[in-house]
This record gives sequence, C-alpha cells and structure tokens, in this order.
Amino acid sequence: MVGICPAYELLSSSSSSKHWTYDVFLSFRGEDTRKNFTGHLHMALKDAGTNVFIDDDELRRGEDISAELVRAIEMSRISVIVFSRSYATSSWCLEELVKIMECKRTLRQMVFPIFYDADPSDVRKQTGSFGEAFVKHSDRFLLDMDKVLRWRSALTEAATLSGWDLRNTADGHEAKFIKKIIDEITRHLNSTYLFEAVYPVGIDFRVENMSSHLYVGSDDVCIVGIWGMGGVGKTTVAKAIYNRFYHIFEAKSFLSNVREAAKQYNGLVCLQEQLLSDVLKPTKIKVDSVDRGINVIKERLRGKRALVIIDDTDRVDQLNALAANRNWFGPGSRIIITTRDEHLLKQLEVDAIYLAPEMNETEALELLSWHAFKNSYPKEGYYELSKSVVAYCGGLPLALQVLGSFLVGRSVPEWKSVLEKLKRSPHHEIHEKLRISFDGLNDDNERDIFLDISCFFIGMDKNNVNQILDGCDFSAEIGMSVLLQRCLVTVSETNKLMMHDLIRDMGREIVREKFPKEHGKRTRLWHYKDVADVLTKHSGTEEVEGLVLKLPRCNKVSFSAKAFTKMQRLRLLQLNYVQLNGVHQCFPKELRWLCWHGFPLRFIPKDFSLQNLVALDLTYSNLCQVWKDPPLLEKLKFLDLSNSHHLTLSPDFSKLPNLEQLMLKGCVSLPEVHESIGHLGRLSVVDLEDCNLLKDLPRSLYKSKSIEVLVLSGCSRFENLAEDLGEMVSLTTLLADRTAIRKVPFTIVRLKNLRNLSLCDRKWSPSTRFGLKRSWALPRNIPKSPDLLLPSFRGLNCLEKLSLANCNLTDGAIPNGIWGLPHIDHLDISGNHFHTLPNVSGLSKLNFLSLDHCTNLRAITDLPKNLCKLSANYCTALERLPNFSEMTSNYITCITSDGLPNHILGMGNLNEELVWIYMQGCKSITVYLKKFLLEGWRPVPGFGHTLNAKDIPNWFPYIGGYSLTFEVPQAIHTLYEFVVCVAQRTLREPESINTHSIVMLNLSKGTTHGWVFSMQNRKLGDHLWIAVAEPVETGFEAGDKVLVVVYATPEIYVKEIALSLLWYKFINGKKIRYLSVSTDNGVRFESSEGIEEFSIGDQLPCYEAGPSD
Repeated sequence: MVGICPAYELLSSSSSSKHWTYDVFLSFRGEDTRKNFTGHLHMALKDAGTNVFIDDDELRRGEDISAELVRAIEMSRISVIVFSRSYATSSWCLEELVKIMECKRTLRQMVFPIFYDADPSDVRKQTGSFGEAFVKHSDRFLLDMDKVLRWRSALTEAATLSGWDLRNTADGHEAKFIKKIIDEITRHLNSTYLFEAVYPVGIDFRVENMSSHLYVGSDDVCIVGIWGMGGVGKTTVAKAIYNRFYHIFEAKSFLSNVREAAKQYNGLVCLQEQLLSDVLKPTKIKVDSVDRGINVIKERLRGKRALVIIDDTDRVDQLNALAANRNWFGPGSRIIITTRDEHLLKQLEVDAIYLAPEMNETEALELLSWHAFKNSYPKEGYYELSKSVVAYCGGLPLALQVLGSFLVGRSVPEWKSVLEKLKRSPHHEIHEKLRISFDGLNDDNERDIFLDISCFFIGMDKNNVNQILDGCDFSAEIGMSVLLQRCLVTVSETNKLMMHDLIRDMGREIVREKFPKEHGKRTRLWHYKDVADVLTKHSGTEEVEGLVLKLPRCNKVSFSAKAFTKMQRLRLLQLNYVQLNGVHQCFPKELRWLCWHGFPLRFIPKDFSLQNLVALDLTYSNLCQVWKDPPLLEKLKFLDLSNSHHLTLSPDFSKLPNLEQLMLKGCVSLPEVHESIGHLGRLSVVDLEDCNLLKDLPRSLYKSKSIEVLVLSGCSRFENLAEDLGEMVSLTTLLADRTAIRKVPFTIVRLKNLRNLSLCDRKWSPSTRFGLKRSWALPRNIPKSPDLLLPSFRGLNCLEKLSLANCNLTDGAIPNGIWGLPHIDHLDISGNHFHTLPNVSGLSKLNFLSLDHCTNLRAITDLPKNLCKLSANYCTALERLPNFSEMTSNYITCITSDGLPNHILGMGNLNEELVWIYMQGCKSITVYLKKFLLEGWRPVPGFGHTLNAKDIPNWFPYIGGYSLTFEVPQAIHTLYEFVVCVAQRTLREPESINTHSIVMLNLSKGTTHGWVFSMQNRKLGDHLWIAVAEPVETGFEAGDKVLVVVYATPEIYVKEIALSLLWYKFINGKKIRYLSVSTDNGVRFESSEGIEEFSIGDQLPCYEAGPSD
C-alpha cells in the first residue's frame, strides 16, 4: 500500500468542517453574573435557537475542571467568555480559559470576549482586580508557577481578541448589548466551509501573499483581483481566503464558476439572486431582470460588511451585474474576483491585482509526484524525467495533474516518447498543453466520444451515455475506458461522468475554433445563445451532429421546426422544455438520441422522423398516450417515459421489436401495461417503480423469455404476482418491495437464473436509466410491514442476493429452503424479530450476512467458514459471537454495538490467514490489543481499524503529537512492520471515505516512505484508529533517526499518535512475533510466547515532537 495522500495543514481548516455538539460554550464567574447578565445572555441565546452549554454547578470543588467541561469546550463551535470583576479569582474559570484558548489554536474555534464590569486593559495586563487576584494565585501556587503563567498568557491572548465591551457598546444598555451579541453569534453560526484541494501543495504561501492585499482591518471597500492562467489555482486560493476570513464579515457569498453559470438561460439574474440570498439569509430574493437586480443589490447590500467572491469570470457584463461599484457594499467589505483576463480587472479599476504564481520547481515536482507516483518524490529512475515534465508544464497545477495521471504506471521509454512530443508542441497556454492528452487518443472514435462528452454529457449517468454512443455506432465501452485511464473523464460515486472545466473547455474549443463565428457550421452546439441564434436564424447546416438546449421547467421558449431542415446529419438532440411550432416533417431523420424533457404535446405526431432512434427520453412529458398510430421503430432500444404524470394509456409495443429497456417509473396515472410487452423478444429491463395505479401485469409479460430485470418497488396497489412468474426464465432481478404483495407464488422456484430478489417493505436506491443499481444497505427505523407468505425458495440455485429485511420474520418463519441455496453470497434478513439465527453454515458461498437491527437476536453461531463480512449493527440483545478461529476467510467484518461481550471467542487460536477483524464498539478491545497483535490479529489492510476508546494504551513506547521521532534500535535485524495508533476525533460525518497517511522521513539519510489508508468510520467524537504499515524497502539501519507524521482528511482531528515496532523471528521452525512495549524498566521487546525476550534500554531513545507550525 505504498503511497501517500495527506490532507495538509489539517488543523488550519478543521473547525469549519467539524460536527459540533454545542453552538456556544459560556465561560463566566458564577457569583458575579449567573443570576443577571450571563443568565439573560443564556436565555437570549436559547430563544435564538442556539444550542448553549452552561455549567449549572454553582459549588465547584477542586482546582481542575471536570472532564465533562473539557469535552463541552472541545465540542463547542464558539466560546463566549464573560469577563467580570472577580473572574480571575476563580482558578476553575482560569483553567476553562486555558482550555478554550487551546481549542482556538488547535481546532480553530471562534472565541469572543465580553467585558462586563471589567476593563479590557486590566484583563490584558492583569492589573486592577485581575492583578489583585494574581497576587493571591502567586502565593498559593508558589510551587506551580507554570500554571500561573499559563493563566496569565491565556488572559492576555483572550483580551486582544475582537469582542464586546459593555462600557462603549449600546451606550451601556444591557438589553441592546445582548441583542448585538446574539446577532453576531447567529451570523457566525450560519457560516459554510468550502473544500479547497486534495493535494494543497503551496496553498498556504499563496494565501499569505494574497492576504497582504486585503487590508482586512480597514473600513474602506476593497476590490482585489486574482489573475492568472487557467488551472493555476486561482479558485483554490479564493476558497482558502474565504475559509480564513469569512467569520469576521457580517455577510458572505461565494459565486462559483460564474463564467459557465452566466451562459445558462437567465444566468446573470440567477447569479444576482444567489448573491442576494447568500448575503440576506434567510431571505430569498427574486429579481426579474439584470437591471432590477443591480438596483436591489445597491439598495440591500450597501449597509452590509460583506465578503463576496466572484469566481472565474470572463466578461465585463458579469462584473457589472454583480459588483460594478464599491458603493454597492457596506464599509469594510471585500470583493475578490478571479479571472483569466487581467483587462476585466483594469476595467473595474480594482484596488489590487494578485498574480497567481505558477508553482516553483520544488512544489511542481511534489505535485507531479503525488499524481504520477502517489508519493511526494519521484520513483527511482524517474527523477530527471520528472524534472523535464515539470519544466514543460511551467508550474501549472492542472497540467501537472493531467500529465501526471497520464504517465502513471508508464515505462521510462513511454515517458521519453511523451516528452519528445511535448517538445514539438509550439503552444504554451493551458488549452494547448491539455490538448496533448486529446491528441494522444488512438482514433477518431475516441476523439468523438470525448468531444460528445465535453459538449453534452457532463453530469449524466455513465451507463446512459454508453448506450447513446453505442447507438451512434461508436465503441463506447473501450472508448470510455481509454478516456478514464487518461484522466480526461472521471466517474463520480453516483456513476456520473465528470470532467475538469479546463479539459471541458479544451474539448469545446476544438469544436469552436474551426468556425468561431459561424455557429451553424460547428459539429456540436451547446451554448444557449449559440443554439438560440442558429434556431432563430435557421442557420444550421449539415455539419451539425449534436445540439443541446436545456431550459428550466418554468420557461417555455418556442422555435420553428423548420430550423432543423438543413441539419440532416444531426444525431444527438436535447430540447428540454422547448416548444417547436409548425409541421415536423423537416425534423432530422438521422437522430439516434432524442431527449425532450417536458415534451409539450399529448401524443407524438405522425410526421416526426424517428425511424433511426436508438434512445428516446421523454421524461416529465405531457403525454396522455405516446402514439395514436404507433410507427415502426426497429432501432429503438431504450424508451424512458418516467414521471409522465398524465400518461393514462400504455404504448403499444408491437412496433418496437428491438426494445431493450423500458422505463415507466413514476407514471402515477398509468393503470395497466399493454399486453404487447410480452412479445418483445429483446426486452431486458422493465422499471415500473411507483406506478401507484398498477395492480397487476399482463399475462403476456410473464411469458417473456428475455426480461432480466423487473422493478415493481413502490407499486403500492400491486397485489399479486401471477403463478406464471416461473416462466420468466431469464429473470435475474426482481425488486418487489413496498408493494401490496402478501404471497409469493410457489413457481418462483422455477426461476433458475434469478440472482437478486427483494421483497417486503424495504427502501432502496432508484435504478439508473440504462443500468440498474441496487442498494443493499438497511435504513434505520423502517416501518413494519404485514406478514408475507414466502415459498420455500428451494431450487433457486442461481440466487446470489436475497433481501427479506423487515418482513416481520420470527423464529422458524424463514423458509428452510434458503439454507440449501448453493450460490447465495449476500443475505439480508435485517430488521426481523427472531431470537435465534438459523444454521447458515450450509451456505458455503455466503460472502455477506446482514443482521442489522435484529433487536431480539441473542446469539450468532455456526457461520459459514468462508464468510467475508458480517454486519450485526444495533443487535442490542446480542450476547454471543461465533468462534472465529474456525473461520478460514481472510476478512471478517463484525460491526457491532456497545452491548457486545468484551472478548471474541477464538482470538487466541486464530488461523494464520485470519488476521483482520473489525470490532468497532467492542469496549475492551484496547485492553487486549497487545495480546491480539502478538497472536496475529491485524487491522484490515489499507483501511486500519477504529477502536471504541479514547486513550492510547500506555504500553506503546513512542508517543507524540501528530508527529514523533524514534531511533532505529540495534536489536532489530529485519524490521517488518510498524504499528501506528492515532488518538483522534471525528469532527463531522464524512462525505466520502476518510484517508490517513503515514509518512516516515529518515532524518539520517534524507529518504521518505509512506503508506495511505482509507477509513470507513461514521462515528463522531473521540476514538482510536490503528493500522499496521506493511513492510517496504525502507533501508532503515540501526541508529537512524526517523520522523513519523500522520496526516488525515479535514473531518479528522489528530490529537496524538503512537508507534510500536513489530517483527518476526523463526525459532526451531516456529514463527515468533516480537512487539516493542514500554515498561517500568524502559522499552523492551515482548514475544508472542509471553516472554520479554530482551531489553532495548538506552539503544532506543524516543524523541517526542509536537505538531509542527
């Protein structure tokens, strides 16, 4: 798992993304203000909907604050300190203050002082009543003056922060004073943090330079431009600036991708509305024109101290519509504009222009290395080649990313070949640099696929796009694969096609540059104005192959159908919410894909030329029936009429002989499906989800020999599956959850190809249009469904996935036939009511077993030996787990609740191959951790393991902040593995899988080694994470000093790390494990035989290092 993916400078950005328990923590001297000012402030905060922590303990004892208060401070987004006359007399208050200021530094919490009956100068300098208090503290803590110094430092630091002084605020009027505080705190609580970058190399340096132009303390309105070529990191710097300063402004707005947004229909108006809504939250502002929007901005924002970022603008009319003049904004406002065009900034007469610099050679080499080698430094043998690539890229981050990804895994000769080609390129701008990847495509097929995606299909489902491109006689599968490999296209977690905007622009520029002014001669048209111009002037030619016009649902724009007369080679057409007037005989006859959301007619006219269509998407149409006289469409493979709410008559399918996929999802007025559906010999997917009036299916459908996927989920009136179901010999997936079905026909056992079956009242993820996706994760709090009469299932020998979740199944109600199914690899019987799990050991192929929320289940026994994953989440009555030593698989996941037993049977006699068990929630895991490691247990490789504990076990010999240094001991001959334990806090629920990176820098040799781990943890708060870094050729030698650093993603705050060394030795043919542990006699190696084999002593000193600045 060599390779590192750190989240740099975690502590600098963690607070904005943290999941806080409390909004505000109140620190105050109880006897001074509890029953007056602080009490009033507390009630006002609560009335404003703020979640406040206030310590109600009036009789505090001891010198140290309680663990509860420490946790409350750490989990509060804002700390408010009420300084009163006798605040400093309380050592408890001072300890609170020290903790608050620590959280400000480490967690970037916001801290606001309130000076109530206290002079800020006295607080800052410890004079007056504060000085008198410290005279007593100095006498009392004569032997612990470090504590007194910490208190003084905390007071000085807190008093310099921006806050409120009652004496010079609101004329001393306490009620008005409190209202001002409430307004300010509420504004800060509504803030939003922006994601910056995956590999933020060099961002801090650029942010510091950019900040010098902002003069944040000034009351003048300041407009600053960030100027530079595309892909240089302007947006990243703007986001980092936003994250650093947004909390000191009364209002804020980040308008992203203005250039692209402005091109959309009514784009500038939408941007004005977003700006107004952001700044005037929670008020939503609507404007009907750009001119009206300008007036509203001037009227409503001139009193606001705002931070406004206008990102990626390329036209002066965009700036004129959003921020043409300083007097539109209140005193102290800052407007930041990012653009590729310096002239725009000069036209606006900005106060300063920050030229976003290219990366220097060191930064560029590091960024290239992350993308090409997944490390901070080039792979051996590639250093000089990497330097040549860096020189060519000219420090452009996007070019480094694209070329690094293009070169990953390639040989030295391939690198040299690419460099030779780069040398021949005369271009220096980003478009030409990125075009290297386009030119490197193998043939016109791949290039056409790329251009179609860049112009039309970004954000669309990948399977959908493949179907369309195949309909154009492209080899979509292999072509898409090449684009993915070359980083020209990416696929999101939701299977959507994505493309960096500069790569997209490169593709579109290739289309545009051939005919920059003659829109109708371009092969592809996507821009609203260009399309409108062509359709209005009827200037389209036979060169046009694709045209997209996507309007919002509320807007109806009309064009003449004659505009398409000359576009006879048009193969891709999208006309969302567009009306065409006139006859349709001149409609293009070569169309392969027609997407017309909101199709306005009640039926498709006869004169539509659709004979070459492969895919027809009329989602959200106004159709009552599809055709009055069905045409013969022999090439049509895909028909989507989803959410056609007025559709009352099913189409006749008899003239669609090659239809493969039929989507009627959400056709809520459709009472039946035409019987001709059963005669479609190639139909493979039928999606009828949420067809609420549908009660049954035509008998002919059950005769189909081709249907593979049948979706009836959410057909709430559907009551019966016919006995003929058994004749659907090709059926592989049947989803019939959330229906009125109470009995499953016995003939289901004849479905010898059935692989996926879902019944009862389960929620599931919707299908994609061209390829069905199914979620097997159990949601919580699912409503109970009536009992379901199930068949035996015996004979369904191909069944792989079976979901009977939430079917009210009790002991003995699960059909016995299930336990003999030979190919079941995924069984979900979650949310049922049995006390004892039937014997599932006969399911030899079972890979995953879900028992989540089986709240009556007491024991899990007799599992298949090859089971890979067991999920028993929230089984609150569970008392017994199986003996895992009898298992033979390599990976067992046991996701458990806090109510599980404190040990796992069989851990001491684990099979050599069974070394990874996930035991989240097992309370005493840390007690047995050393024992488990010596016996062979390992966290899941590449993922590590989350432990339900807060403190690092004290036997770890090396402990530091998020970094530590150790010296390689003389005793180790062959160092094999590093055990790393991290005390951390999950600040908020991650949007995706978290990552941890372990970096080891050999300070003696100057070499770096790293490992990257994913972490699938959804538990918030404090916990431990442990990983074993597998062996690599580190070259570590006895006496080498090694720095260890752990990086984590912004959702994770690393508090402390620890390290132990694990190695092996064979004695008389037996593998003995040794683990370095800390003892009263120093660091020693303990063996798996329980013997302290030898002491390390002075040979292995530990040099602790805290977090670096």
